[in-house]
Amino acid sequence: MPLKNNRTLVLAVAVAGICGLGYFAYTAFREPAGPTSPAAPAGAPGAKPGAGAPAGPPGGFALPVETARVAAIDLALDATAVGSLRSNESVVLRPETAGRISSINFKDGVAVAKGALLVGLDAAMQSAEFEQAKANLGLALANQKRNQELFEKKFISQQSLDNTGAALKVQEAAVALAQAKLDKMRIRAPFAGVVGIRNVSVGDYVKEGQELINLEDINTLKIDFRLPESYLGQLKPGQSVEISTDALPGQRFEAVLDAINPLVDTNGRAISCRAHLSNADAKLRPGMFVRVRLILEKRSNVLLIPEQALIPDAKAPYVFRVSDGKAVRAVVKPGLRRNAQVEIVEGLSVGDEIVTAGQLKLRDGAPVKAIGEAAPAAPPPTVKPVAPVESGK
Repeated sequence: MPLKNNRTLVLAVAVAGICGLGYFAYTAFREPAGPTSPAAPAGAPGAKPGAGAPAGPPGGFALPVETARVAAIDLALDATAVGSLRSNESVVLRPETAGRISSINFKDGVAVAKGALLVGLDAAMQSAEFEQAKANLGLALANQKRNQELFEKKFISQQSLDNTGAALKVQEAAVALAQAKLDKMRIRAPFAGVVGIRNVSVGDYVKEGQELINLEDINTLKIDFRLPESYLGQLKPGQSVEISTDALPGQRFEAVLDAINPLVDTNGRAISCRAHLSNADAKLRPGMFVRVRLILEKRSNVLLIPEQALIPDAKAPYVFRVSDGKAVRAVVKPGLRRNAQVEIVEGLSVGDEIVTAGQLKLRDGAPVKAIGEAAPAAPPPTVKPVAPVESGK
């Protein structure tokens, strides 16, 4: 009997607790009661602003939002990559014959003209052979002239004249050979450029093919870089290229796309490209790492809005446009995105005021109040047209 009374008491306490919680929830979450009065129809005299509207802040108060204006700018479609600088022409000078260095006619790191004598090897033997060949040539020439006169007087046969003529040609070839051997003892600059730092001195004996000095034409530089194969249809010679490097922060250099390798690399599915730029002030050097921005296309009057103004939707993205103090939902067609900006292809016009912050609580037709206008983003940097520069093979 006591056990039954205890169960009844526990049940009564539980029921009382549930009732108390229900009353607390009712009083805590119910809307505060106000003076009862019949709701005035929307638009009737004396009706409060926003009364009868399906959305909007209570009492018709305008929601504070941030806005921005739709801007139209000239936009450049580009592709970025990393690359390396190369000399327009580059060569390591090596002797074709062994010998001892007799003269060095340049200073390290200076500019030299095409054909300038850089290194001279001891050519005493080659000079003597050249003089000997010239003497033999003179003798052969005299014999040929004498035999020609005798042949005209019918004193010698045609065969004798032909023999002296052949001997003359042999001596002419001997002179040319001696001259070639002598020239190979003088190493000249094949093109105008800047010499590097030498590792040899006068008196050193060098072998055939030994490295003497490098020569670089840096007045014009080549830029080698690679792009994904997806850009193949958009690449063509003559497009503008912008170069930057960590060694010269804040500086931009203009270049021109020269060539596109017809072979796509099967390992990385990439296209090798080469551009060139003028380096008359010698600020850049071969071998430097550079960042490349290739201008694929330039478009005018592109409409841009801040990226945060675009609201995604399952049907179509939209923005809120401010018109007569109210938020108007405008369905838009976005394009490319860059630097926190979105291109708008359809749905807006230049100068339209759009909501950039606070739009998540808005509904179509809700009153709004602009508390600040976002500063327009700076347009992407443009590349000035560059005149093509003669580039070596």
